[in-house]
Amino acid sequence: MYKIVHKRVLNPQVKLMEIEAPVVARKAEPGQFIILRVYDGGERIPLTIADYDRDKGTVTIIFQEVGKTTKLLGTMCEGDNILDFVGPLGVASHLEAYKKVAVIGGGLGTAIAYPQAKKLHQLGAEVHSIIGFRNKDLVVLEDEVKAVSDELYVMTDDGSNGNKGFVTDMLQKLIEAGNQYDLVIAIGPLIMMKFVAKLTKPHAIKTIVSMNPVMIDGTGMCGGCRVTVGGETKFACVDGPDFDGHLVDFDEAIRRQSMYKDHEQHSLEEHACKLGGAENA
Repeated sequence: MYKIVHKRVLNPQVKLMEIEAPVVARKAEPGQFIILRVYDGGERIPLTIADYDRDKGTVTIIFQEVGKTTKLLGTMCEGDNILDFVGPLGVASHLEAYKKVAVIGGGLGTAIAYPQAKKLHQLGAEVHSIIGFRNKDLVVLEDEVKAVSDELYVMTDDGSNGNKGFVTDMLQKLIEAGNQYDLVIAIGPLIMMKFVAKLTKPHAIKTIVSMNPVMIDGTGMCGGCRVTVGGETKFACVDGPDFDGHLVDFDEAIRRQSMYKDHEQHSLEEHACKLGGAENA
């Protein structure tokens, strides 16, 4: 059992939890993820490691309540226990030797981009962070990202925070202003990562994206997390989740992602009808 030692509401749909998991915390690195089950018989879901504290033995996860399991997890409180918390899984991000990096987070992807920016900052790189949201009410981790960035730009689709535009708009401005980046890291919706990679390719800027498709076992055996990279089939849970953004077949990934929408909606509706607790879900 893994105890929830801290819970924080980032916005009405997004929660942060610090989980007591000393074995995972001991080995965790940016870019890796965990797979958890809330209760016996529940579904396994992957969540990126948003932060970790080796001294305290805790791992931080951030999630949006969009499906059955995340909604159930969101009802849990400090002191409650999660049944399974497996990790760290995936290949840790290779962030050494970069001098100037643009780190881009779209929506909840900011929670995944944050540990990348933090590690780069610790390694002495100059970090320019761009995070984007639909509106100001959905902004998360602004203070945390600012603390590990030399420059931070917060964009909103509707301009409700004063900076209207997409993350690609700001990245384009920074490149045109003469910023020479060794690396661009883009994490967020597939369509956002696709256009970041499309923008950086003509400039020959190395671009890494984080692919988080459907994952089940986390060992590469089920094949559910397959993505096409450079014409080859890769498995995000063991080969990634970081990949060269200029080689990812985003159109295929977007098509595959849409395949599961009806199933996810059915599962959520079924769960909503069973309000007797996790054992009946």
